[in-house]
Amino acid sequence: MSPGGPPRVMGHSIERVRVKRTSLMVLGGLAAGYWMRTHPSACPYSLRFVLRFPRRALARERLLEILAPEPGERVLELGPGTGYYTLGVAAALDGGTLDIFDISQEFLDDLVRKARDQGIDNITPTQGDARALPYGDDTFDAAYLVAVLGEIPDEDAALRELARVLRPGGRLVVGESLASGDPHAVLFGKLRSRGEHAGFTLEDRQGGPLAYFARFRIP
Repeated sequence: MSPGGPPRVMGHSIERVRVKRTSLMVLGGLAAGYWMRTHPSACPYSLRFVLRFPRRALARERLLEILAPEPGERVLELGPGTGYYTLGVAAALDGGTLDIFDISQEFLDDLVRKARDQGIDNITPTQGDARALPYGDDTFDAAYLVAVLGEIPDEDAALRELARVLRPGGRLVVGESLASGDPHAVLFGKLRSRGEHAGFTLEDRQGGPLAYFARFRIP
């Protein structure tokens, strides 16, 4: 037996264990990502801290620019979460109203408290399922949802509902970011196809393939 034999064997064994462990972690991550993509669900209130990370590619200013909310309008936000966009849009409406709609009552309650603390009183919360919006036809001038569409189990149903509740000429803004690693992010091509199938016409797009805002309009 050579003096260096046993240490080399031990070293190779340790390295094999490390490689195997790394491979299992990668496979586990891929499996988890696939499961999340095939089982869409909304972010639970208990994980709300993940919504507080900066959104440079989908900044508030970019949303306001492409949504262009006007005083007196009635606007709908689906899935406001912790309100990253909500308060800015509500403030821009000046005499108008912002309806916020979420499947989680806890998010809605938290956001209403924030608005009240800042003296904003034109926000109306409603809890429910985006596949069956509890609003009448032709109710809203505009609607928006950011990093939300892919969390809805039936995206086509949600888009059809949005088309129904928007007035003729109404606009819809959808924001998505693959750059953030969101497993539910919707590719632009897929969004465009589904939007057109629901009755929307693509009007504008800002951003690149990994993070974008797209504005549609009801003809």
